[in-house]
Amino acid sequence: MVGHKPKKGKLLVAEPSLTGDVSFNRSVVLLAEHNKEGSVGFILNKPLDYTICDLISDITIPFQVFNGGPVEQDNLYFIHKVPHLIEDSVEISDGIFWGGNFERTVELINNGTITEQDIRFFLGYSGWGSSQLDQELSSKSWIVVQNEYESGILEKSSIAFWKEKMVELGGDYLLWSNAPENPSLN
Repeated sequence: MVGHKPKKGKLLVAEPSLTGDVSFNRSVVLLAEHNKEGSVGFILNKPLDYTICDLISDITIPFQVFNGGPVEQDNLYFIHKVPHLIEDSVEISDGIFWGGNFERTVELINNGTITEQDIRFFLGYSGWGSSQLDQELSSKSWIVVQNEYESGILEKSSIAFWKEKMVELGGDYLLWSNAPENPSLN
């Protein structure tokens, strides 16, 4: 489970030592792309206080919006598991897709064809330059794990997802699963 190489479709789990990083503290990131030019991912477990209706007036159903990462936080992104409904999607892996025809997506949400279990919206994304992620992995900022949930990742990932990953990793990580988010408040 641990020690995988970064690859699109894998999960990055923030090491407990990342406590000072506001964006990535206790984050679980789905890698949407990883190649020699760099990496792109979306934080799965950081819901925002917005719904999609707050951001896109044409959408009438209040799906939760998540913080995707610190890059381009004024842009909206989405991942989903319904490529047969959303044209021009790009497969990440294992039944998870990125983007596609947004106008069609709005229409499918409003008519109830796409549910919140099918799609997740993000403000911003997580991005790394050509060797930046490799450097962060070498400095033990992240643990790369398999996405064992495949397309079920949309239902599985929640605010408690990082804690669940610490429990799964076991050993010394188990201690961190119940530690306060800010250890200085302990």
